[in-house]
Amino acid sequence: MTSLLLAAASPETFSWSPKVGLLMVLCNIFVIYLGTKIFKAGEGTQLPNPKYFGGLGLEALLATTSLGHVIGFGVILGVGAAGLL
Repeated sequence: MTSLLLAAASPETFSWSPKVGLLMVLCNIFVIYLGTKIFKAGEGTQLPNPKYFGGLGLEALLATTSLGHVIGFGVILGVGAAGLL
């Protein structure tokens, strides 16, 4: 009974499509760009080719991509709820 109530209360989810993937990628790129302005370049564990990520270290890259996914999740749900997906 409880599982039926939880299933009825859950928001509508959207299946993967190229539009959903593009939104997630754009959100991650935007947050990585912001991360290059916030974090100091060259701090932390260096990546094999840091020029592709604005000089961010491994820790800063993981933090920015994690935030990018959280923001992307919200954007996908918001755009989908608006009927634009």
